[in-house]
Amino acid sequence: MVDFNFSIPLIFFCIFLPLLFILTKSKSAIQTSSKSNPSKLPKSYPIIGSFFAIVKNEYRFAQWTSEIVNSTPNLTFTLHRTFGGASIITANAANVHHILKSNFHNYEKGDFIKTNLRDFLGDGIFNSDGDKWRSQRHISSHEFNTKSLRKFVETAVETELSGRLLPFLTAAAADKTVVDFQDILQRFAFDNVCKISFGYDPQYLSPSLNKEKFAAAFEKSVLLSCERFASFVPYFWKIKKALNIGLEKELKIAVSEVRGFAKEIIREKKKRISSSASMESVDEDDLLSRFLSSGHSDEELITDIVISFILAGRDTTSAALTWFFWLLSNNPEVEAEILREINEKSELAATASAYEEAKDMVYTHASLCESMRLYPPVAVDTKEAMNDDVLPDGTVVKKGVRVSYHPYAMGRVERVWGEDWAEFRPSRWLERAASGGEKWRFVTRDSFTYPVFQAGPRICLGKEMAFLQMKRVVGGVLRRFRVVPVVAESVYVTDLTAKMKGGFPVRIEERN
Repeated sequence: MVDFNFSIPLIFFCIFLPLLFILTKSKSAIQTSSKSNPSKLPKSYPIIGSFFAIVKNEYRFAQWTSEIVNSTPNLTFTLHRTFGGASIITANAANVHHILKSNFHNYEKGDFIKTNLRDFLGDGIFNSDGDKWRSQRHISSHEFNTKSLRKFVETAVETELSGRLLPFLTAAAADKTVVDFQDILQRFAFDNVCKISFGYDPQYLSPSLNKEKFAAAFEKSVLLSCERFASFVPYFWKIKKALNIGLEKELKIAVSEVRGFAKEIIREKKKRISSSASMESVDEDDLLSRFLSSGHSDEELITDIVISFILAGRDTTSAALTWFFWLLSNNPEVEAEILREINEKSELAATASAYEEAKDMVYTHASLCESMRLYPPVAVDTKEAMNDDVLPDGTVVKKGVRVSYHPYAMGRVERVWGEDWAEFRPSRWLERAASGGEKWRFVTRDSFTYPVFQAGPRICLGKEMAFLQMKRVVGGVLRRFRVVPVVAESVYVTDLTAKMKGGFPVRIEERN
């Protein structure tokens, strides 16, 4: 059966293809900037824009656009899409500061993104603007800044690490089996974020690697929501949704399962809270319990918030760790330095909290930052201009145009990171402490030059918790195991977040 995403292009090309060949001979068919390298800019044609180039590079969009944007003097270019649409893509830190902070109110998620993701994310914090976003940000920031939540996160991570991840790796090492480490890390992260978000343990990282129903429905909702962005005709998926056919029918079923399950947990939590003598007597520390105990009882709003947090926590840390272990396998000198630090800090483990131990892992922290510079969990993030504007580099932005900042490309800007930008070198984030000796001091980078966790008012609330989780995984795994890839190459691909194409097959080896 021909999918409707392709039927319209087929008809389009059958009718207009001869005309297109004539139009391509026109000088106006190719639009380039006089300040840019024309060999890198994709050709743009009337009506279809750079359709051919976009399709050709569909599966390496981040790499392709990174090459283009880094070939321009101002690190900015315009990608022409079908039917007159355009996207401005930038890796210019001054532009990023302008978009994410100094002119923040002019750059919102916009209707295109919000509409595509609304069935799945609703009006959650990652899919809302204006008052809806501000209200959720205020609620969430208060909870994320509490010591009790941090302690709860520490406990959840430690339980999952010692109770599931390490035993699984021990068994894999003993059996000498090949495992998809990307899948294992996603399962680990999913269990963690579900516990932290609403106190539910899906047991997704189990010895059998079962297809837990909620996790499977969640994964399907993410993938099918992303398919909407790939439609040749914007919003063409709405027709399929109205007819309840094809991928839209599948998405409806998957989203219904996810949201139905979340609402069931919310109702159970509400009952427990209402049956308590007072809200203070509820001893559950997950985010859902905290929201409900604070008097926020709107079921749809809470569902939106919780699903958004699961999405953020599930994919970002697992993606970061997948690429970290890949890079480590090709850089044994970095692994040796991390192991030295881990062994030094292990002496503190008996007396220090997980947070205190992780906080002092400076070289590991730098290594994670360096890994995310090269392979950010979110390659490109997009906003929409609410009004006409001019970016600091002189780029004119019209109302309604989508503007994307490009963390993947920004990690490859030679003028920022040096001629050795392609090297995995954690020391670029470090300097020796003023007190002398061997102790490292971490050198913080401007968040607008390194917007891996966003920047400005929307900067990631869970950044500290993400680093805690990642460092505990790194410390726990490397102290006992070697992660040995069984493939020589890997490919970085993206949807809502980054993935390693085909998974990350590895062998696990016990250290002596």
